[in-house]
Amino acid sequence: MAGKVFFSVTMSLDGFIAPGPPERLMGQRWMELQQWVFPLRFFRENLKLGEGGEEGRDNDIARETFERTGASIMGKRMFDAGEKMWPEEAPFHTPVHVVTHTERAPWERPGGTTFHFVNDGVETALAAAREAAGDRDVRIAGGGATILEYLNAGLVDEFSITLSPVLLGSGIRLFDGVDASRVALEPIRSESSARVTHLTYAVCRR
Repeated sequence: MAGKVFFSVTMSLDGFIAPGPPERLMGQRWMELQQWVFPLRFFRENLKLGEGGEEGRDNDIARETFERTGASIMGKRMFDAGEKMWPEEAPFHTPVHVVTHTERAPWERPGGTTFHFVNDGVETALAAAREAAGDRDVRIAGGGATILEYLNAGLVDEFSITLSPVLLGSGIRLFDGVDASRVALEPIRSESSARVTHLTYAVCRR
């Protein structure tokens, strides 16, 4: 059985998942948005930052999201920012399919991450990611435009939003441009911790 297609993002209380300008994509405001994840044991393990770190439900959710993912998909904008910021051993440890118009040979990194560059659309990227993932899930890693394209195409089964107690004021809105006439949601669960609230929904066609 093929796994699910999902996305999992952190969102500010005013609806943004990243600052707007590309040069700020992983800058100070992004760090504030994502601050809940940095103390976690799993985060430290995955980026090889040393022993220690917090456990608890936030840590469990971060680990579960990683473990269910057999392959990832991202847009070129996210890849371009990450290529400059990720360590040599990129944090995915699975195949990653980059939706782009740029032709490029696969880029293999230490630790099991290989970036594949797909030039003929989101459905082709998804088919390749499904094959790579086997019976595990495919994660649409971002950015916002790529997530929205998959959501509006009816290709997302489920998503999780981690609400961070931050106001960005501007940037990339997660649902800016969503085709609400085609997308309906069913709540799966809501879990709160001392830092954030995790919301999970199944996606249904109207």
